[in-house]
Amino acid sequence: MQQQQSPGLFRRTWGASLISADAGYFRLWAPDERAVRLILNGTAHEMKALDDGWFEHSLTARAGDLYCFQLSDGSLVADPASSAQQNGPSGPSILVDQAAYDWKETSWRGRPWEEAIISELHIGTFTPEGTFRAAGERLAHLADAGITAIEIMPVAEAPGMRGWGYDGVLHFAPHHAYGTPDEFKALVDRAHSLGLMVLLDVVYNHFGPEENALPRYAADFFNKDSATPWGASIAFEQEPVRRFFIENALCWLGDFRFDGLRIDATEQIRDSRKPHILVEMAREIRETFPERHVHLVVEDAHRRRSLVGRGPEGIAELFTASWNDDLHNALHVVATGETKGHYKPFAAETWRKIREAMAEGFALPAKGTEISSHWTGDRLPPEARVNFLQNHDQIGNRAFGERLISLVGEDLMRVLTATLMLVPQVPLLFMGEEYGETQPFCFFADYEGEIAEAVRSGRQGEAENFGGMPRGKTIADLPDPLDPRTFAASKLRWDRAESPAGRRHLAFIRELADIRQRHIAPLLKQPGVPDHRILPTGDGLVAVDWLFGSAVLALRINLTDQARPVPAYSGAPIFTTMAAGDCSLTAGELPGPGIVAAVAPP
Repeated sequence: MQQQQSPGLFRRTWGASLISADAGYFRLWAPDERAVRLILNGTAHEMKALDDGWFEHSLTARAGDLYCFQLSDGSLVADPASSAQQNGPSGPSILVDQAAYDWKETSWRGRPWEEAIISELHIGTFTPEGTFRAAGERLAHLADAGITAIEIMPVAEAPGMRGWGYDGVLHFAPHHAYGTPDEFKALVDRAHSLGLMVLLDVVYNHFGPEENALPRYAADFFNKDSATPWGASIAFEQEPVRRFFIENALCWLGDFRFDGLRIDATEQIRDSRKPHILVEMAREIRETFPERHVHLVVEDAHRRRSLVGRGPEGIAELFTASWNDDLHNALHVVATGETKGHYKPFAAETWRKIREAMAEGFALPAKGTEISSHWTGDRLPPEARVNFLQNHDQIGNRAFGERLISLVGEDLMRVLTATLMLVPQVPLLFMGEEYGETQPFCFFADYEGEIAEAVRSGRQGEAENFGGMPRGKTIADLPDPLDPRTFAASKLRWDRAESPAGRRHLAFIRELADIRQRHIAPLLKQPGVPDHRILPTGDGLVAVDWLFGSAVLALRINLTDQARPVPAYSGAPIFTTMAAGDCSLTAGELPGPGIVAAVAPP
């Protein structure tokens, strides 16, 4: 039978689709099975066996119908490409009409990446209600703060009712605890009405440890001899496996109209085929949505420049940007004095690494093999890196989930925040950072039995990687990640946003966002890759110039608590922490902690 597709949507080889108002098409890759039945609304239907392990069936069906698949041993499994679940990954799947949502912002085509100021948020803790609907009602606050994009932590269906989202089992289905697919689309629609781009964090390197049924009927979906930190690696060499993840990306970008994806831990996405799955996926995405601004961001511990390389015209051919852990780690060492775990490589030559990560986007060498044959060099534009002072990992994996604002003084935090917003790389804030939230964000999950105990016992190791255990504290003092109270205590406290301190911090972020859009974004839109100059200074100081043609962006940063001489700069200041009328910088000294950003126009 010829492959079907829902009207107006891209072709899918996995899962269930409505091919008309009262007809459904169901497919499953189950190469280990002799026969598979479709159970639709309680009635069994034999599926037709095709070549290469596929089974399919077409019949009368409507949106909202419940279905699952029955294996040869009589056991029932959810659709691995389910669009929605009734009660979690072990329950029945729901047939969804992806074309039914009535989009309001039909003319939205996105925004240029150079305008991005991102807020990373977790649906379950962003609001007291923890739902898609409630999150949509808070987006105007972010737009008013000057945020231009939100990045939503993973939402794929998983066991339990709470978690960070990185243990998803059904990658196409929004978690039922957050709401329905249409409510998720309404959140995206609302964001677009406010001028906000929406990126979704997706996990293509592993499945969660519970209720993943794929190994029962498709063992070849995984490479048992190649382990990741979370279990067997995914067998991207298999064509059906490649299609599963490429179609997942197309689903979020097409059906849900996301403006981009953030792909988790790409160094654990292993593939011996050519082209690499990441290359094939990025190319197909860009071919599918040529008329839209689609932004693809990677987290890549191997620091592979080829993933974010630019073509001859300076356009991102594969991925738009990668996270810049190097700058975060080096700044964190200076700000807190912590040198354990992930911070250890930055304890030596810290200031050199800060300058290089700020100017070039990289401070440590690449670990992995470049995967793109079109890579032409190692120079990248600043917007190919995403900077942050903190994100879900660096906060939530700490022993007690403390935010940076609770670890450093107010003056230093102000300078670090201005640095984040005025360095030409794309800035990312973690939810609540825009108003100075002090509420901790802890790691939390919803498991039972052995997995729950493994999660508990693993928290000390994570804490050691992110700053270590505070003096006088032991593992017995750690928040229990399985306790619902840990989840509840990680929710934003929106009353702080309305407090005098919250309003002041919000105004500060709004000022910096406005400066960035007026002065820095136009420079980033110029063609070509800017040159940069790292000017010699002593420890505690950073002085970098970026040359955008004949225009210059200059940053002078003093992270000490004393006035220190810094190199002169050209142009007019666009931001400074110095008091009005303070002339000390004209004599070559910048009070500390302090920062001056200046632009010399062409």
